[in-house]
Amino acid sequence: MPLTPQQENFLDAAVAIRLDPDKAEAAFIARQLVQATLPHRNPKTDTWRRTNGNFVLGMQAGYDALTDKKYGLPYGTIPRLLLFWITTEALRTANRRLELGNSLASFMRQLDLDPSRGGKRSDAKRIREQMERLFNAKISFQQSHNQKGKKGYAWMNMDVAPKGMLWWDEKQPHQSTLWKSWIQLGEEFFAAITSSPVPVDMRALKALKSSPLALDLYSWATYTAYRTQQNGQARSISWKILHNQLGTENHDIKDFSKKAKAAFKKIQQVYPDLGLQYIRGGVSVLPCNPAITIKLKPQQLTHHLDTLK
Repeated sequence: MPLTPQQENFLDAAVAIRLDPDKAEAAFIARQLVQATLPHRNPKTDTWRRTNGNFVLGMQAGYDALTDKKYGLPYGTIPRLLLFWITTEALRTANRRLELGNSLASFMRQLDLDPSRGGKRSDAKRIREQMERLFNAKISFQQSHNQKGKKGYAWMNMDVAPKGMLWWDEKQPHQSTLWKSWIQLGEEFFAAITSSPVPVDMRALKALKSSPLALDLYSWATYTAYRTQQNGQARSISWKILHNQLGTENHDIKDFSKKAKAAFKKIQQVYPDLGLQYIRGGVSVLPCNPAITIKLKPQQLTHHLDTLK
């Protein structure tokens, strides 16, 4: 049976990474968005939360005053890829204002997504919809504390992009549709995503982009591998806790573990250094190298990767 274009692209990426691991193409994601992730499918609600121990990620859908309706919450692979781009571009430019034109279009094309092709089911339509959902959303990081019998909590409520301008003409896809489009990240959101970024290989994102779970597990694995490398100790997690952190909307833990193992099988093909061991009721990441090791320019980052500890 012949391979599908998607399967061919995956194999091409896997071979390229194995043959030339040092040619990694760096992208970044905020550590907090690895610890707890976005919905996989449309939750069809205006609020969303994920928990990871005493850390909670909360999201609220933005309001469209032009239509008097909510935008809805971002979900699936597109907003995850957008967050990789936002974090990477914010680090590269050290600027809250991000130009969407050629930069975003180039990023999407690297992932075999075409932001210029129109149509009802096109990449352009999906990207625009998820842009509106993500850019207008409010994100909260909350953490509870319990010390010497005293209980408290800290929070940070953030607008993703409180300012911006989006030009897009789906009926004329041949035009430079993102021309002069821009967003300005919220000050707190900008600080949060640039303070301790997790580096990943763009080639792996391209290979895994059809599955939000695979993207989440890949980011989690390279972040966890970095921590194992620092202390030389394996890190184990139960399927239940991992599901709370980044699982699908299906709450059947056995089904989740099956899907996670299938995703890890693909991840190990584009991340050959990843050491995994399945344990009773969970998975263990063995001491190993992160998916990508790079030297970051001091003027681009406010913190070194040691902040990932």
